[in-house]
Amino acid sequence: MMNELDGPAIGLSDSELKQLIFRELEKYSFEGKRILVIVPDNTRTIPLQLFFSSFQNALLKRVKKLDFLIALGTHPAMTSEQIRGHFGVTPSQAKASGINIFNHQWDEPSQLKLIGTLAEEQVKKITGGLLSESIPVAINKKIFEYDELIILGPVFPHEVVGFSGSYKYLFPGISGPEIIHAFHWLSALITNPKTIGHRDTPPRQVINQAAQLVAIPMTAFCVVMKGKVPFGLFTGDPVESWQQAVGLSAQVNVVYKPKPFPKVISIAPAMYSELWVGGKCMYKLEPVVDDGGEIIIYAPHLKDVSITHGKYLMEIGYHTRDYFLANWEKCQHVPKGIVAHSTQVKGIGTYKNGKEYPRIQVTLATGLPRELCESINLGYLDYRSLNPDDYLGKEEEGILVVPNAGETLYRLQDGTTPDIDRLQRGERSFGK
Repeated sequence: MMNELDGPAIGLSDSELKQLIFRELEKYSFEGKRILVIVPDNTRTIPLQLFFSSFQNALLKRVKKLDFLIALGTHPAMTSEQIRGHFGVTPSQAKASGINIFNHQWDEPSQLKLIGTLAEEQVKKITGGLLSESIPVAINKKIFEYDELIILGPVFPHEVVGFSGSYKYLFPGISGPEIIHAFHWLSALITNPKTIGHRDTPPRQVINQAAQLVAIPMTAFCVVMKGKVPFGLFTGDPVESWQQAVGLSAQVNVVYKPKPFPKVISIAPAMYSELWVGGKCMYKLEPVVDDGGEIIIYAPHLKDVSITHGKYLMEIGYHTRDYFLANWEKCQHVPKGIVAHSTQVKGIGTYKNGKEYPRIQVTLATGLPRELCESINLGYLDYRSLNPDDYLGKEEEGILVVPNAGETLYRLQDGTTPDIDRLQRGERSFGK
């Protein structure tokens, strides 16, 4: 059921959203149950403080137990101070009220439980033959201490699964590494432009199949945001509520432009503190960068490639999918999810006669030094030499400036997207 206030798609005030939350929680029989709420970390925009306080006020008196698990995927664990900024309370303050807040630990086998395996033939069918392998499915074993799960999180266009939300907060949110690397690599094989902003994708089907192995009742609370403003809340069955949220997200989180731009300045918000998540400033804008154009990720505050995966990324650098497929012996020891991230930041391109031809240039105007940027095969620009405000209002001159990039998808009005097949046929002015 669509649980958005009546009327046109306009933002919800805090009081309106709180009203919706209380109304929705009343629909479900949580009485006397142990409830675990799975939530995103602080790299996703959601009014979590309001949700946390509302859940606390509405559920603590009804349930036997109420805890929260942060769906980190492979992101670093949140500190007590970060949790305070995200939830509005520190873990110790929450515990004093009877609520535990946990970080997921994707790389700690003792914290995971194998719940099944997606068979090779099943995976081959779902992926159209792109993957022909069985996929072990492990998940945070803490969930089995509870009677029911609530999956809470925003739904945005997403480079790996098409649209984020719902079961994605299980996989990769609270899962083990095997399935994370498998479906991220699948998305890289398909490529970002053919995945992002599409509702039904093979990676999403992999996630949905894996979720069927979780034998615990689940209720989804899917939130649609526009910037920092909530626009809708959809609750209930994790697939149905997610599909409804996708319908609204496709309206409020996609911007259409009449023509591609030779230059795009993508300004990263402070919540992207490393390139691992700051790459979203590339993914969401790749479709509107012209062939041979440039996207500049402007993020003076960004000073790390990846806290978790930096070692591998410093080794393999950033390259197109076709480069890695042609040079697999150089990266076969690297987890495929990391290779996938590399290709998505670099963008699509071709590899011919031992030379790589990216479709566009990706330049970092960040806190990363020139030597590092060049060593990982990305462009460098001293952020102090660039004032994005100087380029505002110059779209007619071919320059697009996007503040707070990373959650809104940009597309062309005619529906075309950068096409790796077209590039491989040589239908371009360079790299033939």
